[in-house]
Amino acid sequence: MRIFVTGASGFIGTHVVPELIAAGHKVLGMTRSDEGARSLRAMGAEVHRGTLEDIDGLKDAAAASEAVIHLAFNHDFSKFKQNGELDKRAIEVMGAALAGSHRPFIVTSGVAGITGSGKLATEDMDVPASFQLPRLSEQTALSLISKGVCASVMRLPQVHDTRKQGLISYVIAVAREKGMSAYVGDGTNRWAAAHVSDVARLYRVALERNEAGAKYHAVDEEGVVLRDIAEVIGRGLKIPVKSIPAESAPAHFGFLAGFIGNDLTASSALTRKKLGWNPTGPKLMKDLQEMDYSRLS
Repeated sequence: MRIFVTGASGFIGTHVVPELIAAGHKVLGMTRSDEGARSLRAMGAEVHRGTLEDIDGLKDAAAASEAVIHLAFNHDFSKFKQNGELDKRAIEVMGAALAGSHRPFIVTSGVAGITGSGKLATEDMDVPASFQLPRLSEQTALSLISKGVCASVMRLPQVHDTRKQGLISYVIAVAREKGMSAYVGDGTNRWAAAHVSDVARLYRVALERNEAGAKYHAVDEEGVVLRDIAEVIGRGLKIPVKSIPAESAPAHFGFLAGFIGNDLTASSALTRKKLGWNPTGPKLMKDLQEMDYSRLS
């Protein structure tokens, strides 16, 4: 298949693209930069120069492809609402180009949308009506099914290697800035995680399965304890590790305060059973322990 991948030169995209190409697919990868274009060509992909703001470009690229994987999202949290609206519009436009064709359309979401209640999130759970985050990727994708779009959802945990770790990368940046690696309360809340190589493989397998309405969890570890994460960050940065009360979290963590003290746990049992996916990559703590913290100085 010829697959249009948004966010192709990003952290996850640079693993998804070679995974697809190695399986015999052709990739049209979207990037905004010269560096990204060079990287994609080196992987053997075609290049689509564009952004999520380029609605006509998204529509044309989706229409000219046999499948779409939507990875791109602007993670500038100072403009979270605006970026959520842009993401919603991009999904709608690409979905319209695929309507009635039975071509696969995988949209990226997160387990955070269905976690935080203390329950282990499972694939059969829906995003609750009380959902308040401005990112509506999953809801938008699934609403397209009634219009003849073969849309499915990939829910991500903290996706990691020794360079990046999802929200934990922001936690590390805060610890470096504040000179203290903090956790909230007793720090026993947990976050689900998976290595980026396993996540990339799951995108490919899900694409080839092409099941409308499917919700997949790219989860290896159901939950890693936040206090343990804070401690390895503290050792890596050579700074103290401390607990802070929940009321101090907004001042210390900024936008992360909405996540940092919550359980973001999830199971992938249904995904594994349906797709035969078995993660084999390094665990989160191993990658954090082997990270080169000196490059962050």
